[in-house]
Amino acid sequence: MIKLFNDFYYIDLEEIENVVNLEIIQTTGGTTEQQIKFVKYDIIKMMLETVLTEREEVDDDLGLSSAKTTTIPFKLSFNTLLQNKIITKY
Repeated sequence: MIKLFNDFYYIDLEEIENVVNLEIIQTTGGTTEQQIKFVKYDIIKMMLETVLTEREEVDDDLGLSSAKTTTIPFKLSFNTLLQNKIITKY
């Protein structure tokens, strides 16, 4: 767990799988293929990379007031991942 903004968060890998929607389909030749929604996968990948590589110092004692010093890409990525339950409060 990571403590951020006075709460603990984790990345829910099961939810990533649900959002990306891994599907197994039957081809015309009788074989099976796995397909994912690549655009969603790539966007989630970029947002996670943004969140995990943020270099701003976060003061846990300040809580949400320290969120003012974080970058716009971090805020957008974190809030989007939180809204889609990929980042979850523990």
